[in-house]
Order: sequence, then C-alpha cells, then structure tokens
Amino acid sequence: QEELVETGGSLVQAGASLRLSCANSGRTFSSYTAAWFRQAPGKEREFVSAIKWSGGSTFYADFAKGRFTISRDNAKNTVYLQMNNLKPEDTAVYYCAAEPFKEGDYDRPLYDYWGQGTQVAVSS
Repeated sequence: QEELVETGGSLVQAGASLRLSCANSGRTFSSYTAAWFRQAPGKEREFVSAIKWSGGSTFYADFAKGRFTISRDNAKNTVYLQMNNLKPEDTAVYYCAAEPFKEGDYDRPLYDYWGQGTQVAVSS
C-alpha cells in the first residue's frame, strides 16, 4: 500500500516562496507519474502540476506557469513543488497524487493514490 505524505505547507505573506514535498513510503517513486492538486474552501479540487514517470515531462496549470516548479528526486522517493511569488489566491490545501505508469489525463483528479494534504495560506 502506497502512502503519500505531504509536508511544507505554512502561513506566509504574499510574494514569499514555499517548497512542498511529497514522500512515498511504498515502492520506488521512479515508476509513478506524480501530481499536485489544490482545493480552496468552497471550491473544487484543481490541478496544479504533474511530472511524468518516464522522461520527466512536466505539466502546469496556467496559474502555475512561471511561478511553480515541479521536480522529483527518485533516490529519495520524493516529489517537490517549488512555489514562488505566492499570492493570496494560492491559499488552499495542496494534495499530492500518484499513479504507476500513468499516461495522459494528468490534469484530472483520477490518480490511484492521494496524500492527506498540506495547508498553504498566503496573507496579503
């Protein structure tokens, strides 16, 4: 059974940076496509970014392009989301998701495994 654990959420001021981490305690992460989603109060869960299991291709929501960077360290079984120039509208619970050998539909919340989420709050 895979277990994804997100860390790194915090309360920060607008313009600050945060790095979220998603650690997989199960099998090696190298064969998993991993993604970040977020959910703000009263809103649906939305896609943020994904990194493909093979080749490391990355995908971003429009709001994340130029500010967020997804990366992975397979040796540490960890995926990261570096978030720069944070805005109050980035306030949400951020969830890590993963699925082995996933191809396509990277921006849909249909992944096999999910973490419990980490809270990011950005004050103006």
